[in-house]
Amino acid sequence: MRVLHAIHDFLPRHRAGAEIYAAALCRELGRRHHVTIVAADYDPACPHGELRWRLHDGLSVVEVVNNWRGAFTDSYRSPLITRRLEQLLDVVRPEILHVHSLLNLSLDLPALARRRGIEVVGTLHDYTLVCPSGGQRLHRAEAHVCHDIEPERCARCFSQSVFHAKLAAGAVSSTAATRRAAAALRTHAPRLATLASRAAGAAAVPIRPTDITARLDAARAAIDAFSMLVSPSESMAEEYRRLGVPPDRLRVSDYGFAPQPRVTRLAQPGQPLRAAYMGTLVWHKGVHVILDALRHLPHDAIEVTIFGEPRVSPDYVSALQRQAAGLAVRFAGAFDDGQRAALLACVDVLIVPSLWLENSPLVIHEAFMAAVPVIASRIGGITGLVDDGVNGLLVEPGSAAALAAALRKVCADPALLQRLSANAPAVKTIAQDASEWEARYVEVLGKRQAPAD
Repeated sequence: MRVLHAIHDFLPRHRAGAEIYAAALCRELGRRHHVTIVAADYDPACPHGELRWRLHDGLSVVEVVNNWRGAFTDSYRSPLITRRLEQLLDVVRPEILHVHSLLNLSLDLPALARRRGIEVVGTLHDYTLVCPSGGQRLHRAEAHVCHDIEPERCARCFSQSVFHAKLAAGAVSSTAATRRAAAALRTHAPRLATLASRAAGAAAVPIRPTDITARLDAARAAIDAFSMLVSPSESMAEEYRRLGVPPDRLRVSDYGFAPQPRVTRLAQPGQPLRAAYMGTLVWHKGVHVILDALRHLPHDAIEVTIFGEPRVSPDYVSALQRQAAGLAVRFAGAFDDGQRAALLACVDVLIVPSLWLENSPLVIHEAFMAAVPVIASRIGGITGLVDDGVNGLLVEPGSAAALAAALRKVCADPALLQRLSANAPAVKTIAQDASEWEARYVEVLGKRQAPAD
């Protein structure tokens, strides 16, 4: 089969969970099928709308440069980006379009595919279909988890987001000289690039609630073009049912993972508890809650290693580093996927302090494969993975006191850690996952062909 996977951005520059999973699935499917990936990239050094073809780890990747030019409508259905996607569909001619995210691409892509007789399926990683500010459904400035879509709040949230700043910056980055300057900032000084974007964003035209409502209408039209949507968690599936996705087109099936070698845990009797955070260093992941929790614990009881790429949100990382002063905290930076098993072998407990309605965090599955107990927020899809007191501990999101109490509990009872470790559940393999997706592709193609037969 010819399958085109669409995602908001891609490896190696972007390394969050959706990108890592999509790459693993595409590699596995690529053993038997013709797989192409289309992703967007924000690159002010290149012309807006440029198409670039490249290889990543044997995968064929097409990038469309989206520098967020135009009005709010262009952020989700830019005429130029849409034309580029139409050209790509006509060149690749896939039988299946598998959407991971339409952020940075176009909400019109599913309909464009259907007009060409291409079946459309999707994996629901987050809420980018209905949340214009990155898909977390979390208004950071108001510390509000958006259980309902409120256009007035969404308008305020978007106006305070990096995406709003991108729109404003796009209006002043059209000249070649400005593009070169923007590229230098992006490559060599991400913090300065962030500040420049904020300065440009301050002058942008405010976003109105009616703009949000129009985007929601476009999202509903996009959803109508899907033959099937698969949610890795029941929690996210239920949220999308509430948002109007027909139940007969929505299924629940968790992620698959490449087998991870078991590494013997390196015990340190009498030493501080070794805790770690592994993931994207952004505010909605709640890393700052870990640092607040450490101030409730004896200084020598626990040491924390924070793994993550610091350039994703440099201002936030700088704030974390200031907050960590005087604490037993080490910032270890990013790491290659091949190092994960060895790093987890040196960890007694993994902390997942998320503040947003998580889906099915990859890092929890990876901890289970390594038999590392997890302390995580009781929110979203996490509650479907971590069985409190059985294979991990759940705490109130955003509560430093609750997280400190859980850490104090495992520090005082090493036998508890051993029980939690022994109860780590089995994890689906990426080979099984790819086989399930192959069956779904065949199913939707068969439904299309059945009347003719």
